[in-house]
Amino acid sequence: MDSVQNKAVVEEFDRLGMRAGDLARLDALCAPDMVNHALAPGRPAGLEGTREFLRSAQRDVHGARWVEYFIVAEDDMVVQFGSREHDWPGGRFRGFDAPAGTYVRDTVFAYRLMAGRIAERWAIRDDLAMLLQLGAIRSTE
Repeated sequence: MDSVQNKAVVEEFDRLGMRAGDLARLDALCAPDMVNHALAPGRPAGLEGTREFLRSAQRDVHGARWVEYFIVAEDDMVVQFGSREHDWPGGRFRGFDAPAGTYVRDTVFAYRLMAGRIAERWAIRDDLAMLLQLGAIRSTE
């Protein structure tokens, strides 16, 4: 597959995470032995863990949206970078009690594709910005 087609696969996958599309499409977009490095401990590995996360994330209530983003592809690597706005329902996050609210944080998603399907996925997020904006922690400045 070429870079343009790989970007299209990632963009469709991204829409699934932002309230749009049928989760049955995961089987066409992702390799059966996909490795999702962004899954929380305790979730099933790979494609099934990804499917479980998307089902349990209440995408219709607590979805995310890109404020702005860029997508770059070269060969079988695709990277998305930008700012995403989220509605946090409230609760524990990385050991902090975070009240409900809306926040914006920088996010990077990186993908490796094989034969036009996502084989690996990584997520790098500015969780500190999230916790600060929600008031779960305070800046000393």
